[in-house]
Amino acid sequence: MQAQCSQCSSRIQIDDSKVPDKPFKVKCPKCQALITLPGRSAEAAPAAASAAPAYVAPPPPPSPAAAARRDRVAESSNDAIIALPGGPAATALQAALVGLGYNVDAVDDIEEGARLVEQGLYEVAVTSRTPPDPGKPESLAQRLLRLSPDARRRVFVILVGEEFRTADGTQAWATQADLVVHPNDAPRCDHLIRTTMLERKRLYSPLVDARRKIETD
Repeated sequence: MQAQCSQCSSRIQIDDSKVPDKPFKVKCPKCQALITLPGRSAEAAPAAASAAPAYVAPPPPPSPAAAARRDRVAESSNDAIIALPGGPAATALQAALVGLGYNVDAVDDIEEGARLVEQGLYEVAVTSRTPPDPGKPESLAQRLLRLSPDARRRVFVILVGEEFRTADGTQAWATQADLVVHPNDAPRCDHLIRTTMLERKRLYSPLVDARRKIETD
């Protein structure tokens, strides 16, 4: 550490190993004046302050589906999300939900769709149990399984797959879905979706009423 005497301007050299952390005083070897010098902590602070801040990548821009969903939040619209490979089943289920009065977002970005579901922004989620490719994020079905019980009850889940028998209650219970649909039956399941939703609403109505009462008390 180097310093300069404020009285006689003599240069003072101090062994770095002997410099304390806190401010300290030394005597000028030439004029014997007492000089107060900063410690190690005072030297480290400017260095830390001058260091360039770590680069933080900006968040990716929202997809058109996410932007449209955000614009509809104030309207309290019914919203559904479909995360399925394109094909007749996806098209038929989208048409069925639109017919039931839902705004339907078909997403390719599963990560974004999952975040919106976890935030409670969708009332209906349609997807499959197909596992993601190695190195890819979890599927929407996997993310739905990790929702809290209360959050899960707020989402009507439809699973679509060749392994299902449409409306099989045992398969739905085993996969924690509200409705399972075989792809071949998708074009004819609009009435089935409606009746299953009504039955689910009836089943959960005591719980919903109790929660509302707690929130208003």
